[in-house]
Amino acid sequence: MKRIRRRAAPEPDPGFLPGRHPVLRRVLAARSVGSEHDLDHSLARLLPPRGFLDLDRAVALLDAAIESGARIVVVGDYDADGATGCALAVRGLRLLGAADVTFEVPNRMRHGYGLSPAIVEIVHARHAPRLVVTVDNGISSLEGVARAKQLGIDVLITDHHLPGAGLPAADAIVNPNRPGDGFPSKCLAGVGVMFYVLGALRARRRGRTGQGDGPNLAALLDLVALGTVADVVPLDHNNRVLVEQGLRRIRAGRASPGVAALLRVAGRDPARAVAADFGYAAGPRLNAAGRLTDMRLGIECLLSEREDEAERIARALDTLNVERREIESGMQAQAAALLDGLDPTAPGAAVSLFREDWHHGVVGILAARVKDRLHRPVAAFAPDGDGEHIRGSVRSIPGVHVRDLLDTVAARNPGLIERFGGHAMAAGLTIRRGMFDRFSVEFAAEADRVTPAEMREAVVLSDGEIPGPDFNLDLARTLRNAAPWGQGFPEPVFDGVFGVAGERPVGDGRHAKLELLPRGAGRPINAIAFNREPPLPANAQGEVQVAYRFVVNAFRGKEQPELIVEEIGAAP
Repeated sequence: MKRIRRRAAPEPDPGFLPGRHPVLRRVLAARSVGSEHDLDHSLARLLPPRGFLDLDRAVALLDAAIESGARIVVVGDYDADGATGCALAVRGLRLLGAADVTFEVPNRMRHGYGLSPAIVEIVHARHAPRLVVTVDNGISSLEGVARAKQLGIDVLITDHHLPGAGLPAADAIVNPNRPGDGFPSKCLAGVGVMFYVLGALRARRRGRTGQGDGPNLAALLDLVALGTVADVVPLDHNNRVLVEQGLRRIRAGRASPGVAALLRVAGRDPARAVAADFGYAAGPRLNAAGRLTDMRLGIECLLSEREDEAERIARALDTLNVERREIESGMQAQAAALLDGLDPTAPGAAVSLFREDWHHGVVGILAARVKDRLHRPVAAFAPDGDGEHIRGSVRSIPGVHVRDLLDTVAARNPGLIERFGGHAMAAGLTIRRGMFDRFSVEFAAEADRVTPAEMREAVVLSDGEIPGPDFNLDLARTLRNAAPWGQGFPEPVFDGVFGVAGERPVGDGRHAKLELLPRGAGRPINAIAFNREPPLPANAQGEVQVAYRFVVNAFRGKEQPELIVEEIGAAP
């Protein structure tokens, strides 16, 4: 059982968020919320676009292409952020007057990541565009942009990934994380960057024509919300505004047919949608297309204007997600065997894994699962398909910036890493087959050097106890509706000691359904412990210590409070 550690946060004073539930006030104080102002998620609180480098140039490129009727091709990416951003760009540009706009997306297995020369050749042969617009990629596509310019194609890059030492020679680059960019929030996902570009384009066209306010781009915020949460970027206040506004539209029945269908096939009610539904339900089904086949299917779902068509595609994506889970399950078992065979004397701050039969569309999920189990950065590799290289996905732990870590490894070992890129918590790379053992050693050694001692122990951060009388539906609803919870603004986790009034296996015996009796409460409350087979350990008095999320369980139209168990063990 992971150690439970309570968040270090002062008890809020009586004047802090008056009228809010005391438990919620404590939770928000621990997340640096200082006032009701920080909980205002209206569109009026969205940061203005001031500070973006090249935004004016980007808008001028798009406006000129629209006015001349030139063909525009949007090049997306094969994950949920890239798919939602691609769909957003196509739909938004059409709303703003683009008569000839279409999209292409790389195939993970054949083309690799980003605006590669191969993708440029495909775009040129199929579409002969005047302008290529990238979404969620392009900042590292030096060769691809160079090839596009040779072919006479203008290139606008919109991205949010960290740049390398040099920037591609694009006509404009909009990326809040490029050097010198002044946009205050560096946490935008790729779909969020595209939303800002479309907003600035609308302002330019409205200002020139003087024809009213122009199309309502806020109608597309369900796409922005889905991509932002699914990409696991930090939910700073600006991203929370984007996510909350998208959720409000979905709950009000104004979701695009594709987003609504993805939620429904996952068993989620759009009228009760929360941010977690993007990360655990809609996002994985969308990602399944990019992992196993081609993200074109996912983008077509998001672009569909017909409910029956969107439902059909969403069900196909759901079937792919089932297949993905089956592949992942086998890879997890194989990874466990590899871990058992690791040298116990090797540096232990990071782990690298590789098998010839692994699917490189699933290694990112595998790396995340092993990272959660070991609480250390993990790189998982699969064959690249060319016979000479292997491609890896890396997932990290809080406090270890994995993209910077790879940058240092590459700088100290010239030629070891051929390509890499990513974020603080996730990255991708390509190396030669014969370099795996050397990479494993260098990756572990650098992680060992940069990982602070206090980061090496896996802990569950708790927001403290919930008093017995507060285990009710009102508090569960209050916590659900307080804010969009996610990366950087985590959903509350509480802890306490409970008596066990009942337990039974569910889900083919893989999970435990519990009735837990909180101290000071008059009756038990339902709880579910996923991937934990009963009976669960308890002390001599039949008590357990539990870290849990306090949620609303909506079943057949009836809501009731429930605990989702994060950690459980015998009470001390």
